[in-house]
Amino acid sequence: MTADRVIRKILASARGHAFKNEARGLLLELCRIDTTQKRNPAKMRKAESACFDILERELKILDFLFSLERRAINPAIQNHRHFSSLQGRAVDKVYEGRSNLLCFIPGAKARAKGSSVALNAHIDVVAPFIPPRADGDVVYGRGACDDKGPVVSMIMALKILSHVMKETGLRWNKNVLAMFVIDEETGGNGSLSLAMDRNLKKFYDSILVGECTGLKLYPANRGAVWYRAELTQPAFETSAYVIEELEKEGRAIRAESRHPLFPSRPVQTCHGMIGTFGEHPSRICGATSFTIRFRRRPAKETEPLVRDCIESGLHEYVGLYGDKMKILDESTGKPIVKRHYDLRRDGNGFRIDVHGASGHMGALAQRDGAITKMAHFVRALAASRSKLESLNGEMEMELRNADKDGPLILEGGQGFLPTHDISEIMERLRKAAQRAAGANVKMTYEKLHNVAFDGDPGSRAMLNALAAAKRCQAPQNKPLIGWTASCDARLFATEYSGMNVLTFGPGKLAHAHADNEQISLTEIRRASEILALFLLKQTGTLNFA
Repeated sequence: MTADRVIRKILASARGHAFKNEARGLLLELCRIDTTQKRNPAKMRKAESACFDILERELKILDFLFSLERRAINPAIQNHRHFSSLQGRAVDKVYEGRSNLLCFIPGAKARAKGSSVALNAHIDVVAPFIPPRADGDVVYGRGACDDKGPVVSMIMALKILSHVMKETGLRWNKNVLAMFVIDEETGGNGSLSLAMDRNLKKFYDSILVGECTGLKLYPANRGAVWYRAELTQPAFETSAYVIEELEKEGRAIRAESRHPLFPSRPVQTCHGMIGTFGEHPSRICGATSFTIRFRRRPAKETEPLVRDCIESGLHEYVGLYGDKMKILDESTGKPIVKRHYDLRRDGNGFRIDVHGASGHMGALAQRDGAITKMAHFVRALAASRSKLESLNGEMEMELRNADKDGPLILEGGQGFLPTHDISEIMERLRKAAQRAAGANVKMTYEKLHNVAFDGDPGSRAMLNALAAAKRCQAPQNKPLIGWTASCDARLFATEYSGMNVLTFGPGKLAHAHADNEQISLTEIRRASEILALFLLKQTGTLNFA
């Protein structure tokens, strides 16, 4: 049977009515399982095992030779340079009974033309958990886009190939390995355990990591490092100046980041958590709140002055980051931010609720960071302190719900390109924070620290993937560029220098980590088509232009 006829059968199978129904049901089933990070390893183990039960059920019906294995997390990851800290918890305790799921599909001709290939996607998600729902072609809920949608696209690609290869008599020339991993969102310890496994590496020599790339293929990723700033008194006002210096340093790093694979310079400075506000260092904080207290009940002219100060800070903020009240969210047709803040009287002062738009830090330019916006307000108010205090007595600003006796914790992430080493980025952030707060700030980097990497856009794997995308009429970037976010791909690219490492999958980055996280079933279907053709071409099982 000709390659064209095989391709037509694959596309017909993917485009049948049954595909979307099956993909929708599988994605909803996976998204109903809460795989957000929890301190209790037993709860994580239970949720991960429930997801793997579902994936094993789906994989067990494949009609070619394969084997399944839940491979335990290797405690030796703690000695690796890319290990993400567990904040003082023991590795053997945190990962006791936990694993990644592997599906081995052996090739029949070890010496045949082609490369053995691995697929990789993660089942963990960021907080907060959002139960899934379907509305026509779209599935909403936590993990729908990042990363259970890409997981489903891989499962469906294998199921399509199982049917078509049986019908056409095709046999795998080289190996295929599917990896379904844990703990990507917290730094990649699940994939790290597999990347450093030299025995496993004998089974594959190229890898495609599934992420929400909007069906675009990427040979490179930007890097990211998460910071934790511990601020002592006067912590809240000091945090506004620490944020300012971190933002300035981030802009300087961006200015220095000329790289041919990253023409847009995706160097984001994301502040994800402050006190009790925010859920994740690399999830843009969508709402914060602070108070202003005076010794005396505010004079009548105080409220207009406070509002003028806030408006001054807002003017500066939108000058730098844009006014998201004037930009429509493409998924809702409504403004990204309905209003920037609410100001109300509160005892001997005022309460200011700051509004933003949450999402993945990689989509920061399209969203709106409430923590950065709040810092502009606080600095503007502090600049008029003498006038405000002349009217009302001593003024104090505080983050709402903050622990008044302990330090204030600010957490976030800094993106960077292969133009900079991660150690340089960490040192520059540390110095920036100290410029603002001196000894009153302690900067640490115990969580995610993803290096940047730039692969070869002309590699065999990329050319094969581009051929697959062309057959499926999925337009690609011209010229090829790097992905504006970071993922587990960098673990394999840095562990095995020269190995072909791609990042690809359905879903938009702007929807990842967002309150309205979503994915189109049409994109999952198109990703499955591309993956199916890529696997056949990369392994030398089917040749086509």
